[in-house]
Amino acid sequence: MLGSEDRRQLVRIANLYYVEGWTQGQIAKKFDVSRPFICRLLQRAKDNGIVEVYIKEESIHTIEMEQQLKHKYRLKDAIVVSTDGLTPEIAKKAIGQAGAYYLSKNLGNTKQLGISWGTTLSELVKEYPFEQREKVNIVPLVGGIGTQHVEIHANQLAYELARKMNGTCSYLYAPAIVETKELKDYLVEIPDIALVLEQGKNVDLALISIGNPYAGSTMQALGYLQDDDLQQFHKMGVVGDIASRFFDWEGNMVNHPLNDKVIGLPLEQLKQIKNVIAVVEGTHKLESLFAALKGEYIDVLIIDEQSASKLIKEK
Repeated sequence: MLGSEDRRQLVRIANLYYVEGWTQGQIAKKFDVSRPFICRLLQRAKDNGIVEVYIKEESIHTIEMEQQLKHKYRLKDAIVVSTDGLTPEIAKKAIGQAGAYYLSKNLGNTKQLGISWGTTLSELVKEYPFEQREKVNIVPLVGGIGTQHVEIHANQLAYELARKMNGTCSYLYAPAIVETKELKDYLVEIPDIALVLEQGKNVDLALISIGNPYAGSTMQALGYLQDDDLQQFHKMGVVGDIASRFFDWEGNMVNHPLNDKVIGLPLEQLKQIKNVIAVVEGTHKLESLFAALKGEYIDVLIIDEQSASKLIKEK
């Protein structure tokens, strides 16, 4: 068990090496110790979870796929992750890791970062390294309170990501979907809720995932979606959701009562955010993702290789 002073020393050395770019020799000279001793301390920092190392796997094949996706769907960027032979759980972790790596390297001068909710984004947050980004504030883009699957709610993800960045976060103290439109209209006028919703409209960057209401749906597991809703969705051509907002084959938000009860960022406002990163895993989300791309909600796509291949072949 590390003492507080030992941990502080490891953090200082790891920060010099991994963040500020000092060599092991320079660090050894600063602390008047040998270079092998610094090497051992850096390994100790890894062993104690102070430092997490990410490997960005690239091949000619995946790089070509990334370029094809960017061209076909007019994306700013695309990252294709090889998940061949991995279980769904490990594949989702790999996508989360790639998303964490990409976000860390591309935050730039981001001051306000919005985040939606879900299991894939939860993996991204888990994989995100501890950094010093005190000027970043994380904003939940959709409500989420209750006792079920709290670890994937937007508020919780905002808190955990802010903790990893040593930044701050806002809290949207409301459910994702409420019982009636009247209740939603009342809640969004409450000053604390209205403030966070306004922040969500003005974030510099948004992290989202895509949901398929018919397969592997977390919203269905949480009880937000009932069988009657799904039957109506089929009739209306609903194919997916972003931040609990449901859309059709063309990427247009549908006129369904559930969309009127959501406390969070509307899809038309998501389009106004200058940089939206979608982190998506699984071919069961292909129809949903294709519609979201048609709706032009996504600027950067981080996706598994199998799904990327099918998207490229899509007519």
